[in-house]
Amino acid sequence: MTLHFTSKKQSCIQLKKIKNFIIKNTFLFWLLLFISFSSVSQKKILPGAYQKHSYLPKLGKKKVGVIAHQASLVPKNNESQHLIDFLLENNVDIHSIFAPEHGFRGIADAGELIENQQDSKTGIPIISLYGKNKKPSVDQLTEVEVMVFDLQDVGVRFFTYLSTLHLVMEACAENNIPLIVLDRPNPNLHYVDGPVMEKKYTSFLGMHPVPIVYGMTIGEYARMINGEGWLKSNITCQLNVIPVENYFRNSTYEITVRPSPNLPNAQSIALYPSLCLLEQTVMSVGRGTDFQFQIYGHPKLTNNNFSFTPVPNFGSKNPKFKNILCYGVDLTKANRPNQLKLKWLMDAYRSFPDPNNFFLKGFNRIVGNSNLKEQLISRVNKKEIRKSWEPKLNAFKEIRKKYLIYN
Repeated sequence: MTLHFTSKKQSCIQLKKIKNFIIKNTFLFWLLLFISFSSVSQKKILPGAYQKHSYLPKLGKKKVGVIAHQASLVPKNNESQHLIDFLLENNVDIHSIFAPEHGFRGIADAGELIENQQDSKTGIPIISLYGKNKKPSVDQLTEVEVMVFDLQDVGVRFFTYLSTLHLVMEACAENNIPLIVLDRPNPNLHYVDGPVMEKKYTSFLGMHPVPIVYGMTIGEYARMINGEGWLKSNITCQLNVIPVENYFRNSTYEITVRPSPNLPNAQSIALYPSLCLLEQTVMSVGRGTDFQFQIYGHPKLTNNNFSFTPVPNFGSKNPKFKNILCYGVDLTKANRPNQLKLKWLMDAYRSFPDPNNFFLKGFNRIVGNSNLKEQLISRVNKKEIRKSWEPKLNAFKEIRKKYLIYN
């Protein structure tokens, strides 16, 4: 028998080789894992409307009602095409178009009443859901066999597309009409924050007990409306949500078409949840400028160096302080918020020379309670204000979990 003796030096060399092998292969493992994850994360986000094979067969030869606006787009030859034109090209029988606040083409001012009309391009009747009636009537739905809902939301309770969704779901439930929601990304999906609305402040600016920023897509929200029995008499809608593909809760998605006239870019959409609270005060939030919801100010804030002058423009025919020089704060370079920013509201209130006349009549309604106004007047600090939201906010988060689609 031959005995093989390994020297100490040889042992060290072998150990070193083994160590290098492990290090090398561990590195390769993590590199491949990173490449694999990157390839998944870099896949293009595809809104529900892009996935024609998921919903066109459900439409078939049926008469279809479509709730749409200017951002209801699908891709075509490296450009964009309106959903209505796409459906017509695919021989879908569109009976009528239903338009939300700002209208089908998205050019009406906030709160401006919109009359029923006819689409000049297709001749299809357009029924306004922001005029005398905000809910489709029995007569308007008589011949409709299926409804398609495709509105770009921004994830804020007082953005009225949620109320339009609720009333459309209710009308569909009452008339036994299936509803297909073509889901779209929510640019404010990354956080949940703000006071939960109290029932007595229910209006078209908020119909449900949810916080100002609720962290759900409009498809997820539709599931919650159904699941929580929020429709009249606890009826439920025959709901089918076409999810967004390649979309995660931490995904970044920039809307390329204004979801409403005064949200011109990603910065305005990011700041909208916080700055819209200032709309129900004496402050201007930049309507009548090119920086809507990215600046705020008032003619009396003369200690501020930044200034702007609102003038009539697209989306604001008669802006607050029209043709009057305002002084205030420029937030065009502010970081994207991860929570509702109370600082701007508190700063505006504390710097305004006439605090007794700071709040407008609709402030409590848009906030969803009367507490915040009282807390601001009493000079309660931000930490305590936020703490007062926690019980209802945490309860909502538990409800919300049941209806989430995206990880």
